[in-house]
Amino acid sequence: MIELFKHLLPLNQENFNWIFDHYGTAIYIVLFLVIFIETGLVAMPFLPGDSLLFVAGLFAFQGNLNITYLFGLLFVAAVLGDNCNYWIGRKIGIKIFDLKLKGRVLVKKEYLDKTHLFFEKHGTKAIIMARFVPFVRTFAPFAAGIGEMNYKKYLVFDIIGGALWIGGLLSAGYLLGNVEIIAKHVDLVCIGIVGVSVLPIIITALKNKMAK
Repeated sequence: MIELFKHLLPLNQENFNWIFDHYGTAIYIVLFLVIFIETGLVAMPFLPGDSLLFVAGLFAFQGNLNITYLFGLLFVAAVLGDNCNYWIGRKIGIKIFDLKLKGRVLVKKEYLDKTHLFFEKHGTKAIIMARFVPFVRTFAPFAAGIGEMNYKKYLVFDIIGGALWIGGLLSAGYLLGNVEIIAKHVDLVCIGIVGVSVLPIIITALKNKMAK
């Protein structure tokens, strides 16, 4: 297991080759678990979701993996993971607001109210966009659960976001797999994907700073 994590972080085509060579068709299970854990456990946001999907799509183009199986399996993993994270936040995460130290609450109830209002007002857009931002996609479902966002609304847009995320990055890897420069420099492409993914956070931070 430790050796597997060493080849997941960082993830590139060489490390993906190692995983494929050692796990064979069981690589589908490995990919499922990585996507499920990254989206489902709030403590595991560092797993390589974006780059994993892109490289998996590239491998599918090369004939090593079935793109249809990948989409179906990883889409299920992404939706199940997010929903697990949502209910962890809703059933367990909310209890942090009851914790007290010397008679004083550690976290003010107003923070919960603000979270609830945020997801009621911006929840649909936030849930979809969060899929494409590392770290944020792990915490967004948890925060939605704590904020008690309407579950039916959450589920609909989580499914949409999951389909766009899984389908988009798998398709990018699959369609660009025949581009020689990309196939030879997958490491740089993965770094670029992460860079583009965090761009919205940087832009928002700059806007807030300029507004102040």
